[in-house]
Amino acid sequence: MFSFFSPQAIHFGRGQSQQAAALAAGFGGAVLVVHGANAARADWLLKSCKAQGLTTTTQSCRNEPSLPDIEAALAQLKGTPPDVVIALGGGSVIDFAKALAALLPNDRPPLDYLEGVGGGLPLEQPPIPMIALPTTAGTGAEVTKNAVISVPEHAVKVSLRDPRMVPDIAIVDADLMQGAPKNITLAAGLDAITQVIEPYLSVKSNAMTDALCGAAIPAGIGALRDLVEKDSPQAWDQMAWVSTCGGLALANAGLGAVHGFAGGIGGKTNAPHGEICGALLPAVLNSHLRQAKPQTEVYNRIHWVVGILDTHFGTGYAGSGIVGLSGWSKAQGLRGLSDMGLSPRDHARIADASAKASSMKGNPFVLSKDDLLEILQQAQ
Repeated sequence: MFSFFSPQAIHFGRGQSQQAAALAAGFGGAVLVVHGANAARADWLLKSCKAQGLTTTTQSCRNEPSLPDIEAALAQLKGTPPDVVIALGGGSVIDFAKALAALLPNDRPPLDYLEGVGGGLPLEQPPIPMIALPTTAGTGAEVTKNAVISVPEHAVKVSLRDPRMVPDIAIVDADLMQGAPKNITLAAGLDAITQVIEPYLSVKSNAMTDALCGAAIPAGIGALRDLVEKDSPQAWDQMAWVSTCGGLALANAGLGAVHGFAGGIGGKTNAPHGEICGALLPAVLNSHLRQAKPQTEVYNRIHWVVGILDTHFGTGYAGSGIVGLSGWSKAQGLRGLSDMGLSPRDHARIADASAKASSMKGNPFVLSKDDLLEILQQAQ
């Protein structure tokens, strides 16, 4: 028995973004366009909305979403809520837009709805309709039911979560992604791979998420080198699909220890989420290998994943793909946790916070404090 949440429609492929304004017109005439720090990247969308006769307001998301930034944007927009929100950007932009779409119709302070440090209350009113156009192949935020928000006061990232927060329409067009800076491509690609591996190993996996992850894991691992090293169009198309599969999978099966750690580490260091995931993934997989008992389903799943890593990043012996992925990622510029600003002095506090994180509930093994500390040490 399981439930499965997804957008009303997913439009996938190069050129699909050109129908965004026409689709927005189906929700009404007032549009809020949320974009990244470079407003010029949204010019084509604003012109398209104008050609459709739509009235547009814009909102910039310059950093990963924070509670103060969301509160400031809500104060500006409360009096004139749009009929539809369009997000054009990476996972941070899409999460920022999802938070605005969810909170604008609801009257309580945003903190009341946040998990962990907030009240965790359900939304009283449904979110404003939303269209998401990702410009990175990594987070899968265009098809997920939460928005990750940093709360500087508590030095942590937490989620605003509701099944109705899944965007109504996702438009996944690799033309919007290709040519991104290498560091962003690397971090996003590692995030995409993590987000198909963790739901596949999750205790909450189901037949639908298994089907998605079973196809996406080898595709993502196989595309990663060409994506980062060659900016290959075929690799971009592949990773865009893997990213969307990961978003669908995590929205329905949860994640695991990598993401259990990521919120606390991100709140402490402000390092990019995908980079944190990339640093942690090898250490978490090693932890799984130590704990998995032969002749169990999770043992078979972990060894299948590791076998694919061996094929693409290994040096000829079983398990070498984990070391190979870590070494290759560092050679491409991925930082360890210490270089991101996480001191060994922070490990105990991060371990304690991570043990309580919602993502940790999907991890295939219950991790002790020593297990958590060992992962952090390996990822340094």
